[in-house]
Amino acid sequence: MSVSLMAPTDSYTFTVGKLDAGMAILLGERAHLIEFPSLLLPPGASAGSIVNISVTQNLEAEHVRDAAFWKLQDEILDLFGSEHPKPPELTLRNVTQTSVALEWPPLQLATASLRSLDIYRNGVRLAPIPSPLTNTTTKLSGLELDTEYTFRLVLRTTAGTFPSNVVRARTHTMADTSGISVCFGTVEDSVMLEHAKLALQEMRAKFTDKIAIDTTHFVCTTPAAPGTAHGQPGVEYQRALQLSIPIVQPQWILACHQQKKMVPIASFYLGATPAAPMNAPPFARPQSMSQTSLPQSSRSPPVNPAHGRAQSTPTGQTRSPPSAPEVPPTLEPTLEEEPTGQEIDAHASSDEDAVDEYMDELKKNRRSSKPPTPHARHGTMDQENEGEGEGEGYDVDAKEDGSEEAELSAPGQGKGPELKVEVPPPPSPAKEKDLRDSVMTPDEEVGETEEISLN
Repeated sequence: MSVSLMAPTDSYTFTVGKLDAGMAILLGERAHLIEFPSLLLPPGASAGSIVNISVTQNLEAEHVRDAAFWKLQDEILDLFGSEHPKPPELTLRNVTQTSVALEWPPLQLATASLRSLDIYRNGVRLAPIPSPLTNTTTKLSGLELDTEYTFRLVLRTTAGTFPSNVVRARTHTMADTSGISVCFGTVEDSVMLEHAKLALQEMRAKFTDKIAIDTTHFVCTTPAAPGTAHGQPGVEYQRALQLSIPIVQPQWILACHQQKKMVPIASFYLGATPAAPMNAPPFARPQSMSQTSLPQSSRSPPVNPAHGRAQSTPTGQTRSPPSAPEVPPTLEPTLEEEPTGQEIDAHASSDEDAVDEYMDELKKNRRSSKPPTPHARHGTMDQENEGEGEGEGYDVDAKEDGSEEAELSAPGQGKGPELKVEVPPPPSPAKEKDLRDSVMTPDEEVGETEEISLN
């Protein structure tokens, strides 16, 4: 038996020592012990048999094996090692006052698998790009006015991470109209359409017939498709509605060109009446619902009747009190307007002077005609110091101790001059009740009461 190992032909003698479970124990001349498969032994060999084993090297088989191995390595290198994913080349597509549109060529992943494609703004991860294998544009909105930003894409694959180049962009000001990108729909007036296109060219703006990622406005005069003035809405019109693109009239472009700045589109929406030009006469501003619902009379200030009476009445004159029959017997309270300060001061001063003169004359007549009775005590009544001088038939006498009492006394029988005093209206029932309770106490002795003539 020979084993070819591509070596000089040598023969080795071994003695079979033991056969066990498909394995033979061979003993060499120098007590070498090796394990040898029993299937490779000559037929009929058993324990104690002597066998010769020769070992040689097969160089031809080695060449065939090496060639097959290196061929496989070259195929793997050509398939997976010659090309690798390329980083995306980011470019700026359009810039407006509040948005930036970016684009890049289709991704080249070679044989790698895509993991993610993210957009970075100012070095901070903003969001992943949806459908990165087919989408090659993106629009970033919500930017600040006249501000510089940096943008970058980061491609992550199974072959590694590949960042793109950095793009710097600065948002426009309100006076820069070059960022306008218009998609024209159906414009019925061809002259207006041509004027709008010329205005866009002078503003260095763009216009197309298809909606793209950088379209800022959809301009038309009717939602119908081109060629059908009153037909179904066009495809681009419906797409503008889905993408929330403002739909305006051509007059908006002319207004931006005339004012050389971005004009608000509120009055130029489709269906709205465009605002009047700059040389048009001013128009009356419509009133709000709250103003139109109010009557005209409510705008004038209310007239105070008491104030009018105070101005028409001279300061030195007093009003005559109401006649006795007009006062109800029950003294029910009536609602009256509160007098002004001028009216109160005028009446208070005139009433106080008249009362003081009457008190002096009454005291003189009383002392000269009738002496006071020892046991008789005139009724007294406390009156609140309100400064209004209200009350009927009561005289206010200031005593030395500072307290005020209203003494009831009759006019004297002397020959003094007859005074005509106009007394203010009677107090309210509640006030009269309080005065009566404060005077008519059960512990206090009540003196004689006398009637006072006011004539």
